[in-house]
Formats: sequence, structure tokens, C-alpha cells
Amino acid sequence: MFATKVTAKVVQDNSGVTTEIPVILTDQGVLGSVTDYVLSLHLNGISFSTITNHIQSIRLLIEFMDANEGMFDEPEALFAGFVRRLYSGTIGEDGLDPSGLYWIPASNGTIHRHISNLTNFTNWLSDKGLGKPLNTLRTATRHEERIQYAAWFRRNQNDFLGHIKDTSVSTTVKRARSIKGRTPLAKTNDDAIAFPTGKFEDFYMKGLGGAKDPRVALRDKLIVLLMHATGLRVSEALLLWVTDVFEDPSDPDRAIVRIYNEIEGKAPEGWKSRKGIKTRKAYLQEKYARIPRQEMQKTPHLGWKSKTLDDKDGYLEAHFFPQEFAQVFMSLWRQYLVFRASVECHHPYAFVSFDSRYLGNPYTYNSFNQNYAAGLRRIGLEPDKTVGLDPHGHRHNYGRRLTDAGVDPLIRKKCLHHASLESQVPYTMPSSAKVSEALSQATQQLQLGSDKEKPPASFDWKTLAEHGFEDIDPNGHFTGKNPRLGKGKS
Repeated sequence: MFATKVTAKVVQDNSGVTTEIPVILTDQGVLGSVTDYVLSLHLNGISFSTITNHIQSIRLLIEFMDANEGMFDEPEALFAGFVRRLYSGTIGEDGLDPSGLYWIPASNGTIHRHISNLTNFTNWLSDKGLGKPLNTLRTATRHEERIQYAAWFRRNQNDFLGHIKDTSVSTTVKRARSIKGRTPLAKTNDDAIAFPTGKFEDFYMKGLGGAKDPRVALRDKLIVLLMHATGLRVSEALLLWVTDVFEDPSDPDRAIVRIYNEIEGKAPEGWKSRKGIKTRKAYLQEKYARIPRQEMQKTPHLGWKSKTLDDKDGYLEAHFFPQEFAQVFMSLWRQYLVFRASVECHHPYAFVSFDSRYLGNPYTYNSFNQNYAAGLRRIGLEPDKTVGLDPHGHRHNYGRRLTDAGVDPLIRKKCLHHASLESQVPYTMPSSAKVSEALSQATQQLQLGSDKEKPPASFDWKTLAEHGFEDIDPNGHFTGKNPRLGKGKS
């Protein structure tokens, strides 16, 4: 049996509305139970990236089951065998794999994710009466109880209504999964690797600005400005609509930029549907026969990570820092609108493709990344996330600048659209460069201190040799200030 992930448009009723989701296709057709599970995840607002991870886990299990048909009598034994092969891989010391899987060992983190995904999926199947759970619950050990209580407490300590869950905690911590997997290595809070400030001007002017098509250069400069000067993510910047850039009432040469959530955000210019619905999702459907890019699959898809909004109308406001960037953005925006207006577009997105093959289509994440990398190479740099040379490095640069400027944490939280102050930890922790600088200064300080006159040690070997052996060598033949014996002649 082959099993592969494909994108399908699912029709659930006679309305004509389709839901675009990933499904698993086998030689026996689409797996209906998996499709139903994915639809339930989608209905509960689970992101497409998470759904895709579930699909990957299920597909791997199907491949293992097919390669080991008839080898396991019980579901629990099958699942245990599957997890063992994830850890060890399936290739023998001779380089051969009779199963035909040819898996290499996976990381603890990856295996933990597969175990969790498959546990949730088979529990869902069991609840629907469609099978038995693969990873059953058992009585937890005392050690597991303590660990699970600590995890429960950590999850709920900041929950306003956490106290009402106390009645269930006893049951929660006393049960454990039969298969949990090995604990992944603990990770510290990541250092926010920022785009190098000293390279930004060159990259902006010569890298992005060096594109042959001036329309491309202008478009990509605007997107990078939104990331570097306001801390927006790439996906958020690409969601900008033409209608969502305004002149600042206090200064018409400064831009006000808002990024709306396409599902719940308010439609522009007071629009409402025939039934009085005012959401952008309804606006896209009725005016353009489109679904939000958040709900699309593959290339057109754009995620929405932010959990906080700046207004009940459902938007994120871009906060320029330094604020002079708002003037730069408005100047370039006015030029860009001329190019945008010359292209036929059946959508409201501001940033479009100028490639003749896709002229006027919404600009995609992949295309931007390609153009971004090309801009770096024009100034002799290669994309490298580890040193901040990637699109997300600009958001980190923005966060670092706010921190270094001493901006209040609550203001930083607002600017970065974080759900909690804890989200700022990567920006407030000292960078690797600052740690190195601090240690260099400490080393210099230590060396300076070593040059100062030190008090004599009271119990060093020389002192002991001179004064500590009177009872052993009272005549001073071997010790003392002038030993008579023990020194070889040269």
C-alpha cells in the first residue's frame, strides 16, 4: 500500500462551499477516517502546519504497518515497534533494509512529536468507536506523578481561572501514557539572532535596490521595511491590502499601516455582505470568489501567528521605529501604487508578482524568499539564519533595537504584538556577541588584577619546605634555607 499526502477540496453539504485540506491517498483511495480527523482539527482552528505534521505522522505509521504486515498481534505492540524503529532507523549494519523503509534515526524531539500526534489521532478514533488507542493510559509512577503535577502547575499558574481545575488535577497526574518516548534535550531560550545592523543599508540600497525590474525593487524594499522598521513577520507583511495604508492625520508624509486578520478582521470601507456580515472572509468570498490565504494550501498559503490584535476591528498596527521609517515607507508606497495600478488584479493584496508568468497574482512567500536571497548575493552575502541573514532576522533586529533603546517592556510587548511578556525573552537575553564582549572585559579585569602585588601565601610549598620540617630534619641537612645535602652538583 502506498500512502501519500495530497491536497483535496472537500464538499460536506449542498452549499457548494469547499474546504481545502491535506488528506492521505492510498491505492485504495482517500482514507476517510483521516479526512474526518483533519476536518475536526480544521474546525477547531488548528493551524495548517500542525495539521500537516499530523498527516506526516499518520503516513509514517501506515508505511510501517504495510512493511510489517502480520508481525504484530496487538496495537500496543505495533506502536512500540514503530517507535523503536523511529529511534534506531531501519537500516542494518550491512546497509540493507529488508522492510524497504530505509529510515534513518530521528531526533528525540521529532519522535516525541510523532508519538503525540498519533496518540491524539488514535484516541479520536477510539472515541468515535473506530478502533483502539495505540498508546493507552496506565497508572503513573510516583516520579511521573510529580513531573506531571509540575507540568500541570506550570501550564495553569498564569491562568485566571486555574483554581477551578484543582478538582481534576489528581486524576490528571495519576495517569501516564504507556509510551512516552525519550525526553528531548532541554533547550534554553533562543538568542534572537538579528540581521546585522551594519549591513542593512548596503542590503537595502544595493541588494534589494539592485533588482533589474524597478517594480520588484520597490515592492521588496517596502516588504523589508515592514519587517525591519516595524517588526512584522513576512507572512503578515504579505497579507497587506491596498486599502490598509493611510496618511497619518498629524503628518500626511507619514504612513499608518494595518495588517488585518483575513478571517475575523473587519472588511474595508464599511462594506457588508447581502446578509450584513462585515468580515474580510465574507468580503473575499462575495467580491473576489476567494478564500483567505490563511485557509489556502501550498504556495498561496500564508500563516497567522499573532495571538493578539490592536483593535476590535481585527488588525495589527505597524509601529515604526525609529519613526522616520514611517516617512520613508509612505514615500515609497506612493511610487509603488503607480506600478500596482498598472497591473490587472482580481484581489485586494498590495504586493503582487511582476513575473510575466504570474503577473498580478498575489506575491507568495517562496517568491519573496528567492528574491531576498538574490538581494543578499548582490552584495556578496549568502542567506544564513545562524547569523541573522534571513527575513526573520529583521524582526529580531527590531526587537533588539527596542530593548537597547530602553523601551518599556509593556511598550515592546505592544510593538511586537506578543501575547505575554515572556515572549520577549529572546530579545532581552544578552546576545552571544554581548556575552563574548562581557567575558573579554572580565578577562582584562582579571589580568589587571593579577599585576597587583599579592600578599604572600601562608601555606605554599616553598614556605613549608623552609619552615615546616624542623622535627624531621632538625639539622637542616635536606631542608631549610641552606640545605647541606640533596643538591646535585652540576
